Order: sequence, then structure tokens, then C-alpha cells
Amino acid sequence: MSESRAFCPRCGDTVPERSASDATDESAADPLRPGAEVDLCDACYFEDFDFVDAPDRIDVRVCATCGAVYRGNRWVDVGAEDYTDIAIEEVSEALSVHVDVEDVAWQVEPEQIDPNTIRMHCYFTGVVRGTPVEEQVMVPVKMARQTCTRCGRISGDYYASIVQIRAEDRTPTSEETERAKEIANQIVADMEATGDRNAFVTEVGEVDDGLNIKVSTNKIGKKISNKMVEEFGGTVTDAETLVTEDSDGNEVYRVTFAVRLPPYPPGDVIDLADDDEGPVLVRSARGNLKGVRLTTGERYEASYEEGDSPDARKLGEADDAVEATVVTVEDDNAVQVLDPESYRAKTIARPDYFDPEAETVPVLKSRAGLHVLPDETDE
Repeated sequence: MSESRAFCPRCGDTVPERSASDATDESAADPLRPGAEVDLCDACYFEDFDFVDAPDRIDVRVCATCGAVYRGNRWVDVGAEDYTDIAIEEVSEALSVHVDVEDVAWQVEPEQIDPNTIRMHCYFTGVVRGTPVEEQVMVPVKMARQTCTRCGRISGDYYASIVQIRAEDRTPTSEETERAKEIANQIVADMEATGDRNAFVTEVGEVDDGLNIKVSTNKIGKKISNKMVEEFGGTVTDAETLVTEDSDGNEVYRVTFAVRLPPYPPGDVIDLADDDEGPVLVRSARGNLKGVRLTTGERYEASYEEGDSPDARKLGEADDAVEATVVTVEDDNAVQVLDPESYRAKTIARPDYFDPEAETVPVLKSRAGLHVLPDETDE
């Protein structure tokens, strides 16, 4: 009985039989079948074998300001701590190992030649056809320091939108302006975390009547404006201004978002017009004005028509309150305290939130009289 043998198509030497596990079916194991592919012998195979395919050199464009790397047709934040990390990552992407190699292991040793050149010494080991193989390659990595699009725009004071924080008949409080800054920075941070490199705050400037925030996109400006109104109430309007045309001839607009905060922020004490039920301590101005009556402690809410700016006059602020000594509790509706200015006993309205066990209470003296304010811990 004759035995079929396979021969190396290059040198003619006999090719060792493949194991059953190397063949997918019975016909594939037959080297004499029509169209069958015969492997080279080990000697001929290793003559042309390239363990590692490596480029002669790698050029990397790196932003000298933020460390972003230019890949494909865009700048990418890689989060590298220094240029060595970038070089290792670029070499890892550029090197490829022969598909027949099994149990591949490799390591790299960077060698800093100058501030912009790093030699990457790469060492590989693996197994091919049961034979251990190893190889060493050296790939120089050249760093070209440039300025990415984002950093170029920031340094050039670029902005696409401006948010103007103002208030009706007053200047925004420090709490409101500080919160506006926090909102802007948080929105930008959230967008950067999703990979949006076009998000940044260009400038934050305080002006006599409020705050101006310049940002890189209209989307950011809209988010800041809506968030401010959501937290503090008020309104927002926007206006477009044509500034230029892009390279394709499309018109480019800059949008101004005007945020107008309500006239009475939380903490203000107001006296409502045509109302004889006593002053109101403002608790919220979102949607419509809400607060608490200082005479009774009852909840107050402006009508839909009045919204967040009912007709009223400001009497003072909760921060203006001073401690007054409680002399006596007269009944359910009245309490006697010492006037903080004249130190004379005075009978005033007793609101529901008054603590009859308290020795002192915060009071506000205004043109409307003397009133007990809720404690800071009261809702």
C-alpha cells in the first residue's frame, strides 16, 4: 500500500505530516488532493519569517500645552503623564506580530535621546511551529510639539457664546454669581469627560450690573442659562449676531444669552403692595415667588399672574436680623421682646415658627415694624 507524502514546494524536502488537530477534515489532511496547499518546510519557512513588523520611525504630533496627540485627522486626549507614555502607546499601536506566533510576550525600554526623540528598544519572544523565537527591534519616536485646535482657540480668546447674568432692579448676589461660575465649570467638565474637546470657558468677567461668561459653544451657553433659571428663577432670552463665514461659506453666529434673575432672591424680606397680612420672607423665586409670612408663619405663594416679581418693596434681608431677648409670651398671637435699638419691651406678632422656650430670637426691624424671623435651621 502506497503512502502519500507532502514535499516542500521550494526545496523539495519532505514536509513532516501534520497532526490530526492541524487538519480540519480528512480531505484537508491529504497533500495529494487537487488544489491542496502544501506548507513550506521549517528551514524554508524561517528564511522568510518576520516575527515583528515595525516602522523605521514614528512621528508624533503633540500639543505642547495640553499633551493631546494628533491621530488620523483630529486631536485626541490620551491622558499621558509625559512624552515617554505617549511614545510607548504609539509604538504599541504601530507594531504588529506575525499571525503564526503563539505565546507572544514583549517588553519595551525607552531611551531618551533629546527632549523630542525617544528610542524604543522592543524585545519579543514567542513560539512558532513548536520552535521558540525571539527578536529585538529599535524604533525611534520623534515628537513634534505643536498647538492643538482647542489650545489655539483658548489662547486666542475664542468664544461662540456669551452668558450675561443680570437681575431685575438689583445686582446679582455673590451667591448667584459664584453659582453661575460653578455651573459653567461643571458643564464644561462633564462635556470634556465625554471626549468633547471643543468645550471650555474662555473668560469670566464681573461687571457693574452682574457677570459675563464667555464659552466656546452655544450649547454650553444655553445649558448655563437654563440651569441658572432652574435654580434661581427668572427668564432667559437669546440673540444671534452674525460674526463671519466659515471656509464653506456658511454663516457663523455668536449667541448672547441674557439671564434676568427675579427682583427678590431667597432671604429678602418684602412688603407686598395692597396687602395687609404682613411682610414675607422670600424662600424661593423659581416659577413664582414663595415665602413665609412673618406675622403668622403661614406659607405665601404669588399668583400665576404675579409670577416671581409681585408688586412689593424690599424691607431688608434675613442676614440683617439681630438677636433680641424674649421678655414674655403674652398669648398665641403675641410675644414681648426687647427692641434691639431702644432696649424697651415691645409686643409684636407671634408667628407659628416661634419657639416659646427660646430666650432670644432673631428679629428684623424695618419701616414695617419689628418681626421675628425663622431660625436658620427652620424650613
